[in-house]
Amino acid sequence: MNAQNKTIMKIRLFNIVILCYCCILIASCSQVHNIATLQKTGDKYWKQDNSINFLVVGDWGRNGEFHQKDVANEMGKEATKNHINFVLSMGDNFYPDGVISTTDPQWNKSFEDIYTSYSLNIPWYACFGNHDYRGSIQAQLDYSKISRRWRTTERYYSFERNIPNSAEKAIFIFIDTNPFDETLSKKSHSDLEKQDTTAQLEWLENTLAKTTATWKIVIGHHPLFTTGVRRDKMLDVRKVFLPFFEKHKVNVYFAGHEHDLQHQKPQGFTHYFVSGAGSEIRPVTKDNLQTKFAASEHGFMSVQLQKDTLYLKALNYLGKELYTTSIIK
Repeated sequence: MNAQNKTIMKIRLFNIVILCYCCILIASCSQVHNIATLQKTGDKYWKQDNSINFLVVGDWGRNGEFHQKDVANEMGKEATKNHINFVLSMGDNFYPDGVISTTDPQWNKSFEDIYTSYSLNIPWYACFGNHDYRGSIQAQLDYSKISRRWRTTERYYSFERNIPNSAEKAIFIFIDTNPFDETLSKKSHSDLEKQDTTAQLEWLENTLAKTTATWKIVIGHHPLFTTGVRRDKMLDVRKVFLPFFEKHKVNVYFAGHEHDLQHQKPQGFTHYFVSGAGSEIRPVTKDNLQTKFAASEHGFMSVQLQKDTLYLKALNYLGKELYTTSIIK
């Protein structure tokens, strides 16, 4: 091979190397662009690391029946997709008569064997409903010593969470509304007679007055406002707790008891949500101006709490988004 041919070969090899390098560079740039595109076109709110994310479900413990398993499956998908931190349970955790011990079969049939998604192995914070009071409330409290995810240790309690990447925090306050429901029979709910309602209200006043949290969220079983089948039976509970909520500017109250999904916004500061459709459902109407949303569908709610805004959506047992709203602090 003469010198001229050698020179030509070297030029060709050099061109091939340059071409290969350019291909690698283009591929790398394309990959970076794709990643950036995914970040830009992802869910605007639910993928950010600046929020507390939680699910709200109530009136669910029916051995998997009435679409309880389907709701549980969709909760698992939502928890996986949106990095849910914990679950709030609105009470009536076990039908029809609560549980009698920490080894009651209901723990497996209505809870452990139903909410099986890995993403639901997160803290569950519960309040108690009237059906829970037909069994042993103490058994549900004691189960927190056995279960890693069942975190309910008192009949009424609170905890605070810092909102990531901000100086703000939220307080979650769980109340026991059952002793204030005059329609409940003391014979079938004998444990109600032992409850010191004065002590609970003093605790609630002190908790709300002392907190420095910018978001105040209260959880209880009975709704204060509803267009469900119990619309005329919640006055006893409302007259007790409404003054506390307005005085201390509670942002949101979550409840169950009504087997449906609702958003009520009467006059005043607080937004009222019902998420009691974890299994059996009942009729509900939207027949007044304060009712922003009402649906008689099996489902739950998913919430993202940022420093300035609360985003909420209601989903049914098929994963369909029924309603979305946002509340600005």
